[in-house]
Amino acid sequence: MIRYDLRCENGDEFEAWFGSIADYDKQAEAGLVECPHCGSKHVAKAPMAPAVVTGRKKDARNERAVAMAMAAKVREHIKENFDYVGDKFADEARKMHAGEAEERAIWGEATPEQAEQLAEEGIPAAPLPSALAPTPPKKLN
Repeated sequence: MIRYDLRCENGDEFEAWFGSIADYDKQAEAGLVECPHCGSKHVAKAPMAPAVVTGRKKDARNERAVAMAMAAKVREHIKENFDYVGDKFADEARKMHAGEAEERAIWGEATPEQAEQLAEEGIPAAPLPSALAPTPPKKLN
């Protein structure tokens, strides 16, 4: 097994494991390597330092692996249980707060100004770190 640090054309960085160097090359060439954050298939190896495992580094690597696994579970939970409302997040949050729409778990995008206005209006909302956000559904048109 070999681990690569990868980076997509949008600057997202992630790691992936492959059975061999040849496996990565075949999958990348076939367009099968995809960024888990934005879905881009334009992915390249990021610069890496050789892995020299010391006890401390091994502990840190294990902690990172646990954190990455937890983040993946959170992304999956959000994807399965929250409605994606895209750039209508502020509008939907306001409607639910005012009782004009049924309350439900939502996620989407808001500008910093919109987020500040929601806070000033007393509407509960919190930013979702990109590491926890699922890939938004692709728009058809």
